[in-house]
Amino acid sequence: MPVHIAVLIASSNGDLQAFLHTVVWVFILALFARALLSWFPSEPGTPLYGVVRALDRVTEPVLRPIRRLLPPVRAGGMAIDLSIIIAILFLEIVVANVIIPAL
Repeated sequence: MPVHIAVLIASSNGDLQAFLHTVVWVFILALFARALLSWFPSEPGTPLYGVVRALDRVTEPVLRPIRRLLPPVRAGGMAIDLSIIIAILFLEIVVANVIIPAL
């Protein structure tokens, strides 16, 4: 019989739950930073380029599967990537319904 992650979190000690809460919020901040920095051009050799690349490496494994299910929405001559919004909403639901009640 499979054990659900919510049951494992609820039965663990408070330190693990607090750690998971912090990790999720740091990841949400990384998603926000990636969204904001996407508005600014970053070219190789600039300090901003290294930050953008690091955020891409951290967040892309979560965003890529979402983009496969929901490709960017075309709006005129541009595309709107909704994957970051969906990832943040999902993580907020996890925090509100799984991690915080367990604390």
